[in-house]
Amino acid sequence: MSATRVPRGMTRRHFMQHLAGASALALPAMSFTSALRAHAADLKKRHKAAIMLWMGGGPATIDLWDLKPGSPTGGPFQPIATSGAEQICEHLPLIAKQMHHLAIVRSMSTREADHDRGRYYMHTGYVPNPNIEHPGYGSVVSRMLQEQTESAGLEIPPFVAVGGGSVGPGFLGMTYAPFVVNNNGNVRNLKMNVADERLMHRMQALASLEKGFVNQNRGRSAADHAKVLEKTLSLMTSKQMDAFKVNSEPEAMRERYGNTGFGRGCLMARRLVEQGVSFVEVDLGGWDTHQNNFTTLQNNKLPELDKAMSALVGDLDERGMLEDTAIIWMGEFGRTPRINGNTGRDHWARSWSIVLGGAGMKGGIAVGRTSDDGTQVETEPYTSEDVMATVCKSLGIPLETTFTSNNGRPMKIAGGGKVIDELFS
Repeated sequence: MSATRVPRGMTRRHFMQHLAGASALALPAMSFTSALRAHAADLKKRHKAAIMLWMGGGPATIDLWDLKPGSPTGGPFQPIATSGAEQICEHLPLIAKQMHHLAIVRSMSTREADHDRGRYYMHTGYVPNPNIEHPGYGSVVSRMLQEQTESAGLEIPPFVAVGGGSVGPGFLGMTYAPFVVNNNGNVRNLKMNVADERLMHRMQALASLEKGFVNQNRGRSAADHAKVLEKTLSLMTSKQMDAFKVNSEPEAMRERYGNTGFGRGCLMARRLVEQGVSFVEVDLGGWDTHQNNFTTLQNNKLPELDKAMSALVGDLDERGMLEDTAIIWMGEFGRTPRINGNTGRDHWARSWSIVLGGAGMKGGIAVGRTSDDGTQVETEPYTSEDVMATVCKSLGIPLETTFTSNNGRPMKIAGGGKVIDELFS
């Protein structure tokens, strides 16, 4: 496993550091094209958002979305019809009813088959580089939709990671870091009584110190840290924090999503997007099935995924939110068509699948094709960069946008990826 360092998200520890006056945060200069400004007014009209369902460990997509019945590589699962034109695994019957909203991209072909490197690449569109930390897609989307969240008066962070740390903001700075909560919505150390006089005195004293540093023109870091401090206090006092309280939902709704960590995370994602959050990532780990792949999928992973993901898609659709909310289902890679001696599948990045839907993307179809045994892509291959370009288009984010990294290098959004046109035709 790679020793690649993944930047930290905006965890509870970060918030307590802000309260204690520890560390300054730097946000490098960034350049945007005129296309971004042209879209700002349009972003205010409709709330765009994305929900990433992250399958940590690398799911065996050959057993979920691109089955090979009759092939020695196919395994025991059988395909079933869906509400779209695709067929999927028999153990996903609830998702099958929602597939008219979702598309399977079966021609993913990437090169990173190590967990850390694959996770970084699928979150950023770049391979790890010791000289630069690239921003994750959640940070990019929340930055690009900043006009939208500001106009909506969003007080909670625009990028929330549920059940996992995601990948950090890189050179975009901690303003766009993922705010990490567990799948019950708990953020330890934010359960403070803001009416506590001692706490408020500390906050006022720290704010006074911050203002002094800013007035001394000591660079951007002091100003940026002061902004984060201000947002921390705002977060602690905001009624919008109620969006994390999934237990306030009616019992029938909680049962619909499932009484599991992933189910609560998906329900929380809907609540957060409803509140105005731009990007939510919900983690479902445990897909590293080097052994007992089929038992693990049938008895554990697929029932949990089936209930929660189908509920999320259906709920968003019923509330009129799916047309403006992109759904991204993926892991760091797929798993080998070959079944190993432990009835498992190993790491495989050459030919695998992801699922996309919502936000104007066409559902009910399968894009691309793999060979009869699943060992190679037979149509145009797609990459992480292409997935991000496609999601950006669905959210109205201009693909010609260019960032400037902290070493002065221009970086095109989505790594210059190409849009998967079949999803918009």
